[in-house]
Amino acid sequence: MIDTKKIEQIARQVHEAMPKGIREFGEDTEKKVRQVLQAQFSRMDLVNREEFDVQTQVLLRTREKLAVLEQRLSELEGKLAAGAEKPQP
Repeated sequence: MIDTKKIEQIARQVHEAMPKGIREFGEDTEKKVRQVLQAQFSRMDLVNREEFDVQTQVLLRTREKLAVLEQRLSELEGKLAAGAEKPQP
């Protein structure tokens, strides 16, 4: 879920950017903007920063393991190729 403080900050910025006549409706306008933003953000497939950072770490560990496995595979293929090159008695 997106941070409610961020939504409030965006709602305040939108409210302040509105023409003065609309802004004079006051708090109701800002509340309505906040509600619209929350509804739109909830429809999006968003993750918060913490979830993103966790998945980034998982991906880095997976890449490291993949690199190790690729190296081992390369070594095994090299040994297999070297064994195949030796003449049979």
